[in-house]
Amino acid sequence: MKTPRTPFLYQLATAGVGALLLSAAVLPAAAQTTTPTQPPAGSVPAAAPSGPYTLQRAIDVALQNNLSVRQSQLSAELSEATLRQSRLSQLPTANASASQSWNYGTNVDPLTFQFQNQTTRANNFSATAGLNLFSGFQVRNTIKRNQLDYQAGLSDIEKSRNDIALNVASSFLQLVLAQELVRANEARVNSSQQQVARTQKLLKAGSVAESNLLDSQAQLASDELNVITAQNQVAFYKLQLAQLLNLPSVAGFEIEVPSLPDPDDEAPLASNPEGTYQTAVGMMPEIKAADLRVESSLRGTEIARGAYFPRLSFGASIFSGYSSARIGRKLTGDSTIVPSGFIYQLTPTGPQAVPGVFAGILQPRFETLPEGFSSQVKNNLGKQVQFNLSIPILNGWQARTNVQRSVIGVKQSELRAEQTRLELRQSIQQAYADAIAAQRRYGSAKRQTEALSAAYRNAEIRFNNGLLNGTDFNIAKNNLYGAESSMIQAKYEFIFRRKVLDFYEGRALSL
Repeated sequence: MKTPRTPFLYQLATAGVGALLLSAAVLPAAAQTTTPTQPPAGSVPAAAPSGPYTLQRAIDVALQNNLSVRQSQLSAELSEATLRQSRLSQLPTANASASQSWNYGTNVDPLTFQFQNQTTRANNFSATAGLNLFSGFQVRNTIKRNQLDYQAGLSDIEKSRNDIALNVASSFLQLVLAQELVRANEARVNSSQQQVARTQKLLKAGSVAESNLLDSQAQLASDELNVITAQNQVAFYKLQLAQLLNLPSVAGFEIEVPSLPDPDDEAPLASNPEGTYQTAVGMMPEIKAADLRVESSLRGTEIARGAYFPRLSFGASIFSGYSSARIGRKLTGDSTIVPSGFIYQLTPTGPQAVPGVFAGILQPRFETLPEGFSSQVKNNLGKQVQFNLSIPILNGWQARTNVQRSVIGVKQSELRAEQTRLELRQSIQQAYADAIAAQRRYGSAKRQTEALSAAYRNAEIRFNNGLLNGTDFNIAKNNLYGAESSMIQAKYEFIFRRKVLDFYEGRALSL
């Protein structure tokens, strides 16, 4: 059994901004992220406009430049051409042909059908026309099927645009998140540098042990490493977003960081995935495309059943030809008397020939010449009209087999449509669950951060007074950093899940 394909939106919902680690020890970029589903590449990429990119501007540029959208558009144009051709197939057909041949040696004259032994040139001209009068409604059903396929292709374009928009939104939020991580880590480095300076003064004053200074310097080195790692993350996500936009270079590419509200500033997310699903079913292009392909497969069944019916067609043709071996006679203007017998007279003894007197016939003289091209074409002109009726009786059960195949194709299309709906329902349910969990996690992480901030301030005072060793102080500091990272991660995860739900409900992607 074939494993069902994971929905694209579900992949985004489960591996979006949450895939970016926000702890103090950030993993390398290559270990955290994957490349876009369909990284675009163009032979003539658009030049990067000046100024920072908003999310809407980035989506617009991606839709204009991305090759997967262009490919979907070309597929729809191909379906449109197929539809146009099926409509034109209702018109009569007309064809003309001409040929010229040379015959050597013994051959049959193509016009006189006589054997001859000479070199002749022959020309044949014909024009035919035909009209399909009835073919089991196959032409009409083919037109309807191709029209449904064309409409499904238009829905595929819209789906491709939606996929690109969601990809851009995901990468945009990841880049915003990475930049915030850089700022947070730089603040930690600044705090660690101040702590090292204070520890050095305390060490000179004899208030703390040298191990405290070594612990502070080790913490500073770790924080500086995290800054470099976070900056690498920014470069990676900037490159990923620029590739989605199909820009020729990342140089000068910047985004406009939006002002995003905290999740606890919004009302708790109401859990109504069924209502969102009902809204999405009526507007998602992949659902419409799946339903259209079910109707198309039903038309394919009607086309296959059309092979059971007789076929009636009408045809007409006109033809003529020329042969260099054909000859004609032409009067010369002269005549001759050809003797035909004696003149008789009646006598008592019976009929007697008159001496010296003969009877004759006046016969005109002819000149034998090859018949001209134009006169042969005119004289050899022939016409034909015919009706053709074909009644299927037994053709190796081909018609029945084709019908059975088309019925199975209908069932497959229905299963694919049902699978598409199932994937959509599961994606919405998962997005709701993740959004609610992220909102709750943000509130918990915020309270944890507030508590750990108070504990860190207390630990800092004790450390500066020599009442706490460096190891315990760094643990308190890293606990605070970890809580802050968890809070930021939950914030952006909630924002992304909420935007996915807004998308399912028909609202535009915006920050």
